[in-house]
Amino acid sequence: MASYHGPKAKVQRRFGEVLIPRPKYQKILEKRAYPPGDHGKEKQFRSGRRSDYGLQLNEKQKLAFSYNVREKQLRRYFMKARKQPGNTGENLLALLERRLDNLVYRAGFAATIWAARQMVSHGHILVDGQRLNIPSYSVLPGQTISVAEKMRRNVHVVESMESTPYSPPFLTVDQNTVSATLTRIPERGEIQVPVDESMVVEFYTRLT
Repeated sequence: MASYHGPKAKVQRRFGEVLIPRPKYQKILEKRAYPPGDHGKEKQFRSGRRSDYGLQLNEKQKLAFSYNVREKQLRRYFMKARKQPGNTGENLLALLERRLDNLVYRAGFAATIWAARQMVSHGHILVDGQRLNIPSYSVLPGQTISVAEKMRRNVHVVESMESTPYSPPFLTVDQNTVSATLTRIPERGEIQVPVDESMVVEFYTRLT
């Protein structure tokens, strides 16, 4: 699926779980815990009889949605992860986690991955002091990302930081300077994405 720009709750209802940890989405899924549409409840019943391919496809789509990447991008990440030593699925998640827009989101500078992508695209993010407007840029351990000075008091940035209680252990955040440093490559247990990456690997492996 392409990077998504429509109603986020609708997609999460289709998946049947909260992929974006925000209270409003949790409430929507608690109230209507079945896919959208006139036959949503019927689809929920049928979803229990999915094929292996259907389950793998679902996990792949969840991963693409969670990181806001297109199908071609995700496939390229898989090909790169497969060439690296170690577990392909864990390599894939680590590559996605190191995307600039994702780290802006993880640091709490933006409320969602979509807002983070917009901040990067509009030139509001710096990497090691240099303005960078490429959301897919792969941040290296030791590099520091920061919000441009004119955006540091932006109400959305301030509200997002106030509502983000913690940052992942591989990211050191300084709220005073509105900056964050990637200290090391993320490990699987530290990546909070409700996806079975092994199924994503199986999905792409059967196509190659």
